[in-house]
Amino acid sequence: MAYQPPNQQGFAGQAPYGYQGGGAPQYGAPQQAYEQGAPPGQQPYGAQQGQPQQDQSFFPQAGQLGAGGDMHQLNTQMGAMNMDGQPGGRGTMRKKGRHAYHDVGTASGGAPPMPAAGGQWAPPGGQQWDQNAQAQPGFQGYQNQQQWSQPGTPGVGVQSFQQQHPQQPMRAGTPLQGQPITSAQGKVDPEQVPSIPWSRDAPAEYYLENVYPTMEQHLPPPACVPFVAVDQSNSSPKYCRLTLNNIPTTSEALNSTSIPLGLILQPLAPQQDGEQPVPVVDFGDQGPPRCRRCRTYINPFMVFRSGGNKFVCNMCTFPNDVDPAYFAPTDPSGTRVDRTQRPELSMGTIEFAAPREYWTKDPVPQRWLFLIDVSMESVSKGFLECFCQGVLEALYGKSHNQETDGDVNGAADVPKMATGSQVGFATFDKEAHFYTFAPESEHSSMYVMPDIEEPFLPTAGNTFVNPYEFRTAITNLLNKLPAMFSRIKHPEPALLPALNAALESLKPTGGRLITSLASLPTWGPGRLFMREKPELRDTDGERKVFATEHPGFHKAAKNMTEAGIGADFFLAAPQGGYLDIATIGHVSEKTGGEVYYYPNYVYPRDNARIAKELSRNLTRESGFQALLKVRCSNGLQVSNYFGNFTQHTFGADIELGSIDADKSFGASFSYDGKLDPKLDAHFQSALLYTTADGHRRIRCTNTVASVSEGALAAMKLVDQDAVVSLFAKQAAHQMPDKILKDIRARITEKTIDILSSYRRNFSGSHPPGQLVLPENLKEFALYALCLLKTRALKGGIEPADRRVYDMRSIKALTPAELSLHLYPRMIALHNLDPADGFPNERGHLKLPASMRLSWGRVEEGGAYLVDPATGPVILWLHTQVSPNLLEDLLGPAVTGLEAVDPYLSELPVLETHLNAQVRNVLQFMGDARGSKGCVLQIARQGMDGSEFEFARSLMEDRNSEERSYVDWLVAVHRGVQLEVS
Repeated sequence: MAYQPPNQQGFAGQAPYGYQGGGAPQYGAPQQAYEQGAPPGQQPYGAQQGQPQQDQSFFPQAGQLGAGGDMHQLNTQMGAMNMDGQPGGRGTMRKKGRHAYHDVGTASGGAPPMPAAGGQWAPPGGQQWDQNAQAQPGFQGYQNQQQWSQPGTPGVGVQSFQQQHPQQPMRAGTPLQGQPITSAQGKVDPEQVPSIPWSRDAPAEYYLENVYPTMEQHLPPPACVPFVAVDQSNSSPKYCRLTLNNIPTTSEALNSTSIPLGLILQPLAPQQDGEQPVPVVDFGDQGPPRCRRCRTYINPFMVFRSGGNKFVCNMCTFPNDVDPAYFAPTDPSGTRVDRTQRPELSMGTIEFAAPREYWTKDPVPQRWLFLIDVSMESVSKGFLECFCQGVLEALYGKSHNQETDGDVNGAADVPKMATGSQVGFATFDKEAHFYTFAPESEHSSMYVMPDIEEPFLPTAGNTFVNPYEFRTAITNLLNKLPAMFSRIKHPEPALLPALNAALESLKPTGGRLITSLASLPTWGPGRLFMREKPELRDTDGERKVFATEHPGFHKAAKNMTEAGIGADFFLAAPQGGYLDIATIGHVSEKTGGEVYYYPNYVYPRDNARIAKELSRNLTRESGFQALLKVRCSNGLQVSNYFGNFTQHTFGADIELGSIDADKSFGASFSYDGKLDPKLDAHFQSALLYTTADGHRRIRCTNTVASVSEGALAAMKLVDQDAVVSLFAKQAAHQMPDKILKDIRARITEKTIDILSSYRRNFSGSHPPGQLVLPENLKEFALYALCLLKTRALKGGIEPADRRVYDMRSIKALTPAELSLHLYPRMIALHNLDPADGFPNERGHLKLPASMRLSWGRVEEGGAYLVDPATGPVILWLHTQVSPNLLEDLLGPAVTGLEAVDPYLSELPVLETHLNAQVRNVLQFMGDARGSKGCVLQIARQGMDGSEFEFARSLMEDRNSEERSYVDWLVAVHRGVQLEVS
């Protein structure tokens, strides 16, 4: 997604006039001067005189290495552990002409190319690109330079990553080897194990200046790294990622790797500036050409023969007649003469206008119904007011209560809903209430439905209206709701009858339902009760708590899906109370919706988060009434789907009430024959849906992988992010069916299987005591450990609501979000370079280097940001943090931890260099996120309960009832030794 920060209040601007950005203004005590970049001889924030500074490098200094810069094996506890991932005997695979227009060759080697003399990181998995490759005309990287503020220090040069960190080896280009352990305890040196932060930062630096061509390179960039993809007839990995980009011909060869064959789909993934928009092709009532046998849609990999009169399906190799209206001759090479003018023959991701026979009902722009909880708990805890103000801010911006001069759409910088979208409002407690709007009226009418057994719908007025044409009436309604229901004391909400009434309201057209709830619905049909019991933990009965058997909610989910309605829930637990998310969230799970959960909700701390998440929900690319189908080449078949959706029978299409840009799905494949090594393996997903602006479309993504006789070439082109995503979705999918301890044991077993298979079959000749990690799966063991530490799967005590929420989140998270959810990004604020957080001369934001998640990395007096991508960004402050840092970051009135507002959720706008840096970094984190809003959560050491979240995020330490990273590697290594021996 393109990083273009909006020009809005609160975004860091140019250093204000009079602010001494280039010098070192004195704040507070003179000895604690705020330094821009800490000149030689002075210490940065948090540094105490006479105390040693922690090295910025995550690796030992060059002087600590052995002769020639080599690092020897780890021994003792790891049995001379070696991280060399290069198997022996790697030969160069010849390229094969696999179809008419492209060569999809196998990588020449498993390890990425060695870095150039200048320290340039090179992408793995194929030939090294032209380092001067540029994007399409108009590409300006990820940021617009004019929209970024500049650092206050003039003339600060932005060095390359390797120039800033000369002591760090270029890990992507050279295998990471061990270092001798000389301590008496025989501990493994954590400095030498694979590093996830380094595996992200180095490619991110590379892709600031380079593009990703989808056919020339077969191993995608890391999922959480922003990059510009050039569609060369193969879909961008933003839309589809294969676990193996080279596939063995037989199931036996695949089993020798223990890696599952599958893909991760994100059909509506957002694009980035510089990328060509997905083209829309309209074939009229006839519809797009399709294979008559397997129904694959026309795509760039179909071959035209007989002078253009036939096209051969790339999936089933069936020859099809070309319709006369679609005919075009071929040149002597067999290429259609109009191929470059046909997007469906030259683009990997394409949209077709769906003909009328694909319609279930006449498509209309999306309708949104807000179903708002007005029960006593929602009113008394401030959630009703917070939700109403959040809706107004999402629709009209922060100045929603201010009149605009002749502009019914509000502020120009507020993201708008899709053209033609309409909104409606309903409330519920023991009763349901609908609201209608009349033209040229500034007020709404309320219809009360006391009969919740058979609720009726209002017939007078307009239930759904254009939000910008009826801005005044909508604003008046939402502003009055908190006061209106503060006088009505109905403590028990009736949720299911309200959902059924909302279903009837949206049923004629389909759309999206957004529901707020602040307490367990215990009234009327569908009332719920406490199902969580401590004695069920680690028993067969616990898994039943992670699903629901309530017939009313099952029926509601089924009916909504059939009607093309997606359900989103905003659930607040003001005192951490039980809400039975397993039952309530079942509706969103089956309809393709989403649950937003706020445990320990506090007003007004969580207001900004709810407003941001509502805004994202209303303005992101989305659709409804969706069906999804994945097709694959002969010799393969889809064995299972993973995600939040409805699938009526095995092998049927995925059915979704709604779909949006932040949802992903997994699909696994099995062999039903043998692949032809002379042909490529092809995969096509087809999403039939109605866009938010009311058009019926078919979005197709086409992905190709090379095929080889053995599995060695496949190991060279493993996509680690796709493997981790499929691995996590499979584990979450099993939670309602298996005991948690069995799932955890299976994760450990599968990790050992993958590493032992590589060690046994592909690692060449290595001493028996060595643990050899695959080059492209070096961090896989750490990701597996992080998965065991998630709230969904961790051992010990964890509320059922949190487990279920995390389980369903994992099933829907995109690879980028999941990567950060498992291993968050941590940045030290007290050691920021003056240029960090500002654009360089090319307009690219210079991000600070991220840190490894271990308490051993935390410095005294430090301040750290931790971004988990799915929750608030934690701002952790050490007890000895510099008062000058607090003043520069939070304001002159904040001179100590006691003065920090624990409910602060957004940084104030200050005329300080540090404040601008951190706000820019937070803006980047927010724009890189999916559906979850980017807000702060203060965690002061020894003072706030939120510090527990910071401790949980230190994934390389022992926590969450699991081992540390080093101990985990030791245990995995022992398991591998047992398997190999």
